[in-house]
This record gives sequence, C-alpha cells and structure tokens, in this order.
Amino acid sequence: MHQLTWEEFENVDFRVGTIVSVEDFPEAKKPAYKIVVDCGEELGKKKSSAQLTANYRKDQLLGKQVICVVNFPPKQIGPFMSEVLVTGFADSNGVVVLAAVDGEVPNGSRLF
Repeated sequence: MHQLTWEEFENVDFRVGTIVSVEDFPEAKKPAYKIVVDCGEELGKKKSSAQLTANYRKDQLLGKQVICVVNFPPKQIGPFMSEVLVTGFADSNGVVVLAAVDGEVPNGSRLF
C-alpha cells in the first residue's frame, strides 16, 4: 500500500454538502441519479452523477449531508457534466453506501 504524505492528503479537497436536488439519470450506463449538492457559499451548488439507486430512493437523499471531493476536474458522463465526486463505500453486495458526517456541519466545511 502506498503511504501518503500529509502534503498529498491536503491536496484532496473533501467538503461537506447537502443534497438539494435528485433526478433520475436514464442515459447513464449504470443506474444512477443526477444530484445537486450545496457545497456552501464559497463553492456553491455542484452537480454529480451518483450510482446510489440500489440503496437510496430519491426522497431519502434530499437534505442528506454528504462528503464530496470538489477538486477533481469536471467529468462528462453521457449528456451530463459531473462537477464533484460524492464519496461512499461498497457494502457486502458491492453496492454504494454514502460516506456521511455524524452530525450536521456547515455546508462547505473541509475535512481535516
């Protein structure tokens, strides 16, 4: 396993945001949602494609705080431009479970 330096870790910009919009994404190759995450005043609202359909209904995601990587370059996914990576872990079935915070924090807060 490659060990990161502290400097390398600091280069990954993890921020907390609140999901404010969730739509179906039928054009995606794998089942996914188009979501909008409010990443706070500094970053604003960012779009993401997220493969969360197996574990989450749209109504379960609205208002949920998630941990995002905000400094990847935008990625074109079919007709949709994804601006942030919403993080998660694979469960025992290989399905994504969101990484989240344990208590509400201000949108845009940085992980340290």
